[in-house]
Amino acid sequence: MSHALRVFAAEALKQHRRLFGQPIVVFSMLVWPVLQLATTYYTLRPIATASPAAANWPLAADPDRLLAFLATGTLAYAFFFSLVQSAWHLSFERTTGTLELLFLSPAGRLTLMLANGAGALLQNAWLLTCFTVAALTGFGTLSVSAWWMYGIVLLALLVPAAAWGAFLNSLLVFSRDSAFLYTILDEPLWFVSGVRLPHFVLPAAIQVVGAVFPLTGSLIAVRGALLEHRTLTELAPTLAALGALSALLLAAASVILRVGEARSQRTGKLSLA
Repeated sequence: MSHALRVFAAEALKQHRRLFGQPIVVFSMLVWPVLQLATTYYTLRPIATASPAAANWPLAADPDRLLAFLATGTLAYAFFFSLVQSAWHLSFERTTGTLELLFLSPAGRLTLMLANGAGALLQNAWLLTCFTVAALTGFGTLSVSAWWMYGIVLLALLVPAAAWGAFLNSLLVFSRDSAFLYTILDEPLWFVSGVRLPHFVLPAAIQVVGAVFPLTGSLIAVRGALLEHRTLTELAPTLAALGALSALLLAAASVILRVGEARSQRTGKLSLA
Protein backbone atom coordinates (compact mmCIF):
# COMPACT_ATOMS: atom_id res chain seq x y z
CA MET A 1 0.00 0.00 0.00
CA SER A 2 2.81 2.42 0.89
CA HIS A 3 4.48 1.70 -2.45
CA ALA A 4 1.23 2.41 -4.30
CA LEU A 5 0.79 5.68 -2.38
CA ARG A 6 4.33 6.80 -3.30
CA VAL A 7 3.68 5.97 -6.96
CA PHE A 8 0.36 7.82 -6.78
CA ALA A 9 1.97 10.93 -5.26
CA ALA A 10 4.88 10.93 -7.73
CA GLU A 11 2.67 10.60 -10.79
CA ALA A 12 0.26 13.28 -9.57
CA LEU A 13 3.22 15.62 -8.95
CA LYS A 14 4.55 14.90 -12.45
CA GLN A 15 1.15 15.77 -13.88
CA HIS A 16 1.11 19.02 -11.93
CA ARG A 17 4.62 20.05 -13.03
CA ARG A 18 3.90 19.20 -16.66
CA LEU A 19 0.65 21.17 -16.91
CA PHE A 20 1.05 23.97 -14.38
CA GLY A 21 3.13 26.90 -15.60
CA GLN A 22 2.88 30.41 -14.20
CA PRO A 23 0.51 31.31 -11.32
CA ILE A 24 -1.73 33.06 -13.86
CA VAL A 25 -2.97 29.54 -14.73
CA VAL A 26 -4.93 29.60 -11.47
CA PHE A 27 -6.87 32.57 -12.83
CA SER A 28 -7.78 30.69 -16.01
CA MET A 29 -9.03 27.70 -14.00
CA LEU A 30 -11.91 29.83 -12.80
CA VAL A 31 -12.39 32.24 -15.71
CA TRP A 32 -12.91 29.58 -18.38
CA PRO A 33 -15.76 27.69 -16.61
CA VAL A 34 -17.37 30.90 -15.34
CA LEU A 35 -17.44 32.29 -18.88
CA GLN A 36 -19.05 29.04 -20.02
CA LEU A 37 -21.61 29.35 -17.26
CA ALA A 38 -22.42 32.97 -18.13
CA THR A 39 -22.68 32.19 -21.84
CA THR A 40 -25.07 29.31 -21.23
CA TYR A 41 -27.19 31.27 -18.77
CA TYR A 42 -27.66 34.30 -21.00
CA THR A 43 -28.42 32.01 -23.93
CA LEU A 44 -31.12 30.05 -22.12
CA ARG A 45 -32.61 32.82 -20.00
CA PRO A 46 -34.34 34.79 -22.82
CA ILE A 47 -35.79 31.58 -24.23
CA ALA A 48 -37.07 30.51 -20.83
CA THR A 49 -38.81 33.83 -20.17
CA ALA A 50 -40.22 34.40 -23.67
CA SER A 51 -41.69 30.95 -24.25
CA PRO A 52 -43.91 28.41 -22.47
CA ALA A 53 -40.77 26.55 -21.32
CA ALA A 54 -41.52 27.31 -17.68
CA ALA A 55 -44.78 25.39 -17.93
CA ASN A 56 -42.85 22.17 -18.54
CA TRP A 57 -39.75 23.13 -16.58
CA PRO A 58 -40.74 25.40 -13.66
CA LEU A 59 -37.12 25.86 -12.62
CA ALA A 60 -36.53 27.94 -15.76
CA ALA A 61 -38.82 30.68 -14.45
CA ASP A 62 -36.58 31.36 -11.44
CA PRO A 63 -33.28 33.06 -12.42
CA ASP A 64 -31.46 31.94 -9.26
CA ARG A 65 -32.56 28.31 -9.56
CA LEU A 66 -31.73 28.26 -13.28
CA LEU A 67 -28.26 29.61 -12.53
CA ALA A 68 -27.81 27.02 -9.77
CA PHE A 69 -28.86 24.25 -12.18
CA LEU A 70 -26.29 25.41 -14.73
CA ALA A 71 -23.59 25.97 -12.09
CA THR A 72 -23.84 22.37 -10.85
CA GLY A 73 -23.69 21.20 -14.47
CA THR A 74 -20.59 23.30 -15.13
CA LEU A 75 -18.91 21.96 -11.99
CA ALA A 76 -19.60 18.31 -12.79
CA TYR A 77 -18.55 18.81 -16.40
CA ALA A 78 -15.26 20.38 -15.24
CA PHE A 79 -14.57 17.27 -13.14
CA PHE A 80 -15.04 14.88 -16.03
CA PHE A 81 -13.68 16.96 -18.90
CA SER A 82 -10.45 17.69 -17.00
CA LEU A 83 -9.87 13.93 -17.17
CA VAL A 84 -10.53 13.88 -20.91
CA GLN A 85 -7.80 16.52 -21.23
CA SER A 86 -5.52 14.55 -18.92
CA ALA A 87 -5.89 11.40 -21.01
CA TRP A 88 -5.23 13.38 -24.19
CA HIS A 89 -2.00 14.77 -22.73
CA LEU A 90 -0.97 11.32 -21.53
CA SER A 91 -1.27 10.04 -25.09
CA PHE A 92 1.52 12.45 -26.09
CA GLU A 93 3.90 10.47 -23.92
CA ARG A 94 3.85 7.76 -26.58
CA THR A 95 6.38 9.81 -28.56
CA THR A 96 8.70 10.77 -25.69
CA GLY A 97 9.68 7.33 -24.41
CA THR A 98 7.94 7.92 -21.07
CA LEU A 99 5.53 5.02 -21.51
CA GLU A 100 8.32 2.58 -22.25
CA LEU A 101 9.97 3.58 -18.97
CA LEU A 102 6.68 3.09 -17.15
CA PHE A 103 6.35 -0.41 -18.56
CA LEU A 104 9.85 -1.21 -17.28
CA SER A 105 9.07 0.09 -13.80
CA PRO A 106 7.57 -2.00 -10.95
CA ALA A 107 4.80 0.58 -10.49
CA GLY A 108 1.24 -0.69 -10.72
CA ARG A 109 -0.18 0.23 -14.11
CA LEU A 110 -3.70 0.98 -12.87
CA THR A 111 -2.24 3.05 -10.01
CA LEU A 112 -0.39 5.17 -12.57
CA MET A 113 -3.56 5.74 -14.58
CA LEU A 114 -5.54 6.69 -11.47
CA ALA A 115 -2.78 9.01 -10.25
CA ASN A 116 -2.46 10.75 -13.59
CA GLY A 117 -6.16 11.50 -13.61
CA ALA A 118 -6.26 12.50 -9.94
CA GLY A 119 -3.49 15.03 -10.47
CA ALA A 120 -5.42 16.67 -13.29
CA LEU A 121 -8.68 16.54 -11.33
CA LEU A 122 -7.31 18.22 -8.21
CA GLN A 123 -5.49 20.82 -10.25
CA ASN A 124 -8.38 21.80 -12.50
CA ALA A 125 -11.48 21.44 -10.31
CA TRP A 126 -10.66 22.67 -6.80
CA LEU A 127 -11.06 26.38 -7.52
CA LEU A 128 -14.32 25.96 -9.42
CA THR A 129 -15.62 23.77 -6.60
CA CYS A 130 -14.99 26.53 -4.07
CA PHE A 131 -16.62 29.09 -6.37
CA THR A 132 -19.70 26.93 -6.97
CA VAL A 133 -20.24 26.23 -3.27
CA ALA A 134 -19.95 29.95 -2.49
CA ALA A 135 -22.26 30.88 -5.39
CA LEU A 136 -24.97 28.37 -4.47
CA THR A 137 -24.85 29.54 -0.87
CA GLY A 138 -25.12 33.16 -2.00
CA PHE A 139 -28.03 32.41 -4.33
CA GLY A 140 -29.93 30.81 -1.47
CA THR A 141 -30.83 27.88 -3.72
CA LEU A 142 -29.28 25.09 -1.66
CA SER A 143 -31.86 22.59 -0.44
CA VAL A 144 -30.03 19.80 1.38
CA SER A 145 -31.77 17.17 3.51
CA ALA A 146 -28.81 16.63 5.88
CA TRP A 147 -25.33 18.09 6.32
CA TRP A 148 -23.63 14.80 5.48
CA MET A 149 -25.21 14.84 2.03
CA TYR A 150 -22.36 17.15 1.05
CA GLY A 151 -20.07 14.16 1.51
CA ILE A 152 -22.33 12.08 -0.71
CA VAL A 153 -22.15 14.79 -3.37
CA LEU A 154 -18.35 14.80 -3.21
CA LEU A 155 -18.18 11.03 -3.52
CA ALA A 156 -20.71 11.06 -6.38
CA LEU A 157 -18.30 13.33 -8.26
CA LEU A 158 -14.89 11.97 -7.22
CA VAL A 159 -15.37 8.20 -7.49
CA PRO A 160 -16.96 8.08 -10.97
CA ALA A 161 -14.57 10.79 -12.22
CA ALA A 162 -11.54 8.84 -10.99
CA ALA A 163 -12.81 5.65 -12.68
CA TRP A 164 -13.59 7.62 -15.86
CA GLY A 165 -10.07 9.08 -15.84
CA ALA A 166 -8.42 5.69 -15.35
CA PHE A 167 -10.43 4.22 -18.22
CA LEU A 168 -9.63 7.09 -20.61
CA ASN A 169 -5.96 7.14 -19.68
CA SER A 170 -5.70 3.40 -20.28
CA LEU A 171 -7.52 3.68 -23.60
CA LEU A 172 -5.64 6.66 -25.00
CA VAL A 173 -2.24 5.25 -24.04
CA PHE A 174 -2.76 2.60 -26.70
CA SER A 175 -4.80 4.59 -29.21
CA ARG A 176 -3.54 6.59 -32.17
CA ASP A 177 -6.96 8.25 -32.43
CA SER A 178 -6.55 10.44 -29.35
CA ALA A 179 -7.51 13.65 -31.20
CA PHE A 180 -10.70 12.01 -32.48
CA LEU A 181 -11.63 10.66 -29.06
CA TYR A 182 -10.91 14.05 -27.48
CA THR A 183 -13.28 15.71 -29.95
CA ILE A 184 -16.21 13.34 -29.46
CA LEU A 185 -15.85 13.55 -25.67
CA ASP A 186 -15.97 17.36 -25.60
CA GLU A 187 -19.26 18.92 -26.78
CA PRO A 188 -21.16 15.60 -27.13
CA LEU A 189 -20.31 14.78 -23.50
CA TRP A 190 -22.14 17.78 -22.05
CA PHE A 191 -25.05 17.38 -24.48
CA VAL A 192 -25.92 13.73 -23.81
CA SER A 193 -25.30 14.03 -20.06
CA GLY A 194 -27.70 16.93 -19.46
CA VAL A 195 -25.09 19.46 -18.34
CA ARG A 196 -26.92 22.51 -19.73
CA LEU A 197 -30.36 21.08 -20.42
CA PRO A 198 -32.66 18.93 -18.27
CA HIS A 199 -32.25 15.31 -19.19
CA PHE A 200 -35.98 14.72 -19.72
CA VAL A 201 -36.13 17.08 -22.73
CA LEU A 202 -33.62 15.01 -24.69
CA PRO A 203 -34.82 12.36 -27.16
CA ALA A 204 -35.11 8.85 -25.74
CA ALA A 205 -32.17 7.62 -27.86
CA ILE A 206 -29.94 10.40 -26.50
CA GLN A 207 -30.99 9.56 -22.95
CA VAL A 208 -29.94 5.94 -23.52
CA VAL A 209 -26.55 7.05 -24.83
CA GLY A 210 -26.18 9.46 -21.91
CA ALA A 211 -26.77 6.67 -19.41
CA VAL A 212 -23.46 5.12 -20.52
CA PHE A 213 -21.50 8.13 -19.25
CA PRO A 214 -20.93 8.43 -15.48
CA LEU A 215 -21.32 12.21 -15.73
CA THR A 216 -25.08 11.70 -16.22
CA GLY A 217 -25.51 9.83 -12.96
CA SER A 218 -23.23 12.21 -11.09
CA LEU A 219 -25.35 15.16 -12.21
CA ILE A 220 -28.56 13.46 -11.09
CA ALA A 221 -27.03 12.79 -7.66
CA VAL A 222 -25.48 16.25 -7.26
CA ARG A 223 -28.58 18.18 -8.32
CA GLY A 224 -30.87 15.91 -6.36
CA ALA A 225 -28.85 16.31 -3.16
CA LEU A 226 -28.06 20.03 -3.43
CA LEU A 227 -31.07 21.54 -5.20
CA GLU A 228 -33.99 19.12 -4.79
CA HIS A 229 -33.76 18.11 -1.10
CA ARG A 230 -33.51 14.42 -1.95
CA THR A 231 -32.48 11.99 0.76
CA LEU A 232 -29.93 9.19 0.59
CA THR A 233 -32.76 6.67 0.24
CA GLU A 234 -34.17 8.51 -2.77
CA LEU A 235 -30.75 8.74 -4.41
CA ALA A 236 -29.74 5.16 -3.56
CA PRO A 237 -30.62 3.67 -7.01
CA THR A 238 -28.63 6.40 -8.79
CA LEU A 239 -25.66 5.99 -6.44
CA ALA A 240 -25.73 2.21 -6.80
CA ALA A 241 -25.73 2.53 -10.60
CA LEU A 242 -22.82 4.99 -10.37
CA GLY A 243 -20.89 2.56 -8.18
CA ALA A 244 -21.50 -0.30 -10.61
CA LEU A 245 -20.50 1.83 -13.60
CA SER A 246 -17.34 2.99 -11.81
CA ALA A 247 -16.37 -0.60 -11.02
CA LEU A 248 -16.99 -1.56 -14.66
CA LEU A 249 -14.78 1.30 -15.90
CA LEU A 250 -11.96 0.32 -13.54
CA ALA A 251 -12.22 -3.31 -14.62
CA ALA A 252 -12.15 -2.26 -18.28
CA ALA A 253 -9.09 -0.07 -17.62
CA SER A 254 -7.29 -2.98 -15.98
CA VAL A 255 -8.07 -5.29 -18.91
CA ILE A 256 -6.96 -2.68 -21.47
CA LEU A 257 -3.66 -2.17 -19.66
CA ARG A 258 -2.92 -5.89 -19.46
CA VAL A 259 -3.86 -6.58 -23.07
CA GLY A 260 -2.07 -3.50 -24.37
CA GLU A 261 1.14 -4.13 -22.46
CA ALA A 262 1.21 -7.80 -23.44
CA ARG A 263 0.83 -6.86 -27.09
CA SER A 264 3.49 -4.16 -26.79
CA GLN A 265 5.96 -6.68 -25.36
CA ARG A 266 5.13 -9.10 -28.16
CA THR A 267 5.11 -6.73 -31.13
CA GLY A 268 6.94 -3.61 -29.96
CA LYS A 269 3.91 -1.44 -30.82
CA LEU A 270 1.82 0.77 -28.53
CA SER A 271 -1.61 -0.23 -29.79
CA LEU A 272 -4.44 -2.57 -28.90
CA ALA A 273 -4.92 -3.94 -32.41
